[in-house]
Amino acid sequence: MTDPDRPPTLLTATVPVGTPPVWAILQRRLFDVLDDAWRAFADRYCAPDGSLYYSGPVADRDGGDDFYEAFFNWPVLYRLGGSDELLDAAKHHWRGVTEQLTELGLVVDEFERGYDWFHLGESMLLFYGICAADPADPEFRSRAHKFADLYLPGSPAGNYDPAARIIRAPHNGAEGPRPGLQKEWASYGAELGMMRPFGLPLHDLGTIATWDDLADPDNARRMGEAMNARIGHGDTAVDLAATSLAVNAWLYGHDDRYRDWALDYLGAWHERAAARGGVLPDNVGPNGVVGELHGGRWYGGLYGWSWPHGLYSVGNAAAIASLNAALLGGADELLDLGRAPLDEVLAHAVEAPVTGTDMSISDRWHAELGEDADRPTLLVPNRYADDGWFDHQPPQLALPLWLWHASGADADRERLTRIRKASGYDWRTVRAFRNKEEGGHEAPWLAYLAGDNPDYPAEILRVALGQAARRLELITADPTDPAGLHIHHWQRVNPVLTEALLQLTTGTPQVLYNGGLLPTRIAYWDGRRGRPGLPPDVAALVDTVTPDRVRLELVHTGHSYPRTVVVQAGAFGEDRIDAVRTETADPGHPGDPRAYTAPEVTTRTADIPVGAGHVTVELPPGRRIRLDLRLTPRHRRPAHQSAVPTR
Repeated sequence: MTDPDRPPTLLTATVPVGTPPVWAILQRRLFDVLDDAWRAFADRYCAPDGSLYYSGPVADRDGGDDFYEAFFNWPVLYRLGGSDELLDAAKHHWRGVTEQLTELGLVVDEFERGYDWFHLGESMLLFYGICAADPADPEFRSRAHKFADLYLPGSPAGNYDPAARIIRAPHNGAEGPRPGLQKEWASYGAELGMMRPFGLPLHDLGTIATWDDLADPDNARRMGEAMNARIGHGDTAVDLAATSLAVNAWLYGHDDRYRDWALDYLGAWHERAAARGGVLPDNVGPNGVVGELHGGRWYGGLYGWSWPHGLYSVGNAAAIASLNAALLGGADELLDLGRAPLDEVLAHAVEAPVTGTDMSISDRWHAELGEDADRPTLLVPNRYADDGWFDHQPPQLALPLWLWHASGADADRERLTRIRKASGYDWRTVRAFRNKEEGGHEAPWLAYLAGDNPDYPAEILRVALGQAARRLELITADPTDPAGLHIHHWQRVNPVLTEALLQLTTGTPQVLYNGGLLPTRIAYWDGRRGRPGLPPDVAALVDTVTPDRVRLELVHTGHSYPRTVVVQAGAFGEDRIDAVRTETADPGHPGDPRAYTAPEVTTRTADIPVGAGHVTVELPPGRRIRLDLRLTPRHRRPAHQSAVPTR
């Protein structure tokens, strides 16, 4: 327990920086570039009211997520130490986009009218980020409760059926369950070329056996009607991401209505999975029966195992569910929601190259693996249909990585080790690419944490700087009328990148993109300015992450002003720092001015008891300090942190 009589732990950095480490210079450069970048994006694509310039078509239900996604990681950058103005900018754009989408008919009372949680989760990342960055804001706190209330039992919205323990329709939101699918799919024909790589949504409609059969208008109509009647009703596994709404609201004041609903809903899905051997089914009918609308099949639901994405959608929702269960202090068995799907697909893995293997999403893997796409490597099936597992792709490392981050369990860490051993490429290679999630560099980061990729910090920062520079050039050279842009254009050129900063400064992977919260292992506060994030001039590097230990270094790269850094264990204050091993320098620096070189610096280590959730570090200019934190995980209930911690 925290010792109330022990004074707050105050450390002073005394070790001279000397020749600055490359990673520290690059990290501070990245903060500077990103500060210019978000302003350039806003100037080019945003109206004065914060909305996006756009006058193109909007689908019946789809598209709202794309507007919010343009800013999804801006509050995260603020939490890490981005510009003081960035938080207000993020709020301004959230309000502007919300009003814009209200006028377009996709949002009602500030929440999406009704859509699937594969996309709703993407929409919510900006909102969750704002809540975590400024939980003292009563406006967003009120919204957090209002949005979560939409899913509680007894809500007038009626999204949840407490008897069947289901969300009543795959499309749900401010107006409650919204049965059916978007009207653009009322006739699902072969002209929908972008969907062709994912194949047929349903495989049991008699004469419709191949994609080309959908060229027949009658077949297209039959497919659309069947999709609306079956895929458009009941509950689906991606709805598990809705529990993030409840956890976000619970983090404000621990109103257990939200915790109770989330754990009950997660428990219902866990029971359904356990009933069929552990692997999460993807659909539940209106009466709470798995397979009720799919001839008894546990697969076939919207964004489920069969269509269109399989593991990419179900696995993300399951990982989000596991993370939320851990935050709520739920039973460890609830983490099996995320574990079992991964273990199942790994049991059916093959060894083959990405090049030449039939897979629904290949361009991503060609970018991530580069020349190694031609080498045989571990491929896991992403989808399942009547003929068994298919659509083999490389494992999405973010899923097992977040499971280990949530649990700290040896078995979850060992799963990552097994995947690395079976991979046919060098995990230490850092490649310059972007994907939609602004992630994908988990392999070289894990190799760095394992101690065998020492150049990773500088390399990933170079990659991030190059990506930011490229996107700034794309913005500057963009010749199009912003009002006529493709609805995905903004997220493709969003120049804010947070993956490298999250990994290096907090020891945390990039957020789960389809609706995950972001419980970073380490959080920082600027003690002099009273706001979250690293102070100006200060760089941070985490090089060790285990359940009960985090080791990091702080470097003051400036030469003028002292900085005060509060280092907190857990973004939501959930962990306790039991002790810290640190170092101090012996006197002698900077030495005799007549000498050609500075004197050699000798240091001494000391173990200091802490017994609190944070330590405070005074960093004089040109000084650095290493902190080896020994932790008790989940010592407290996690909560949004609204002020600089003082105890």
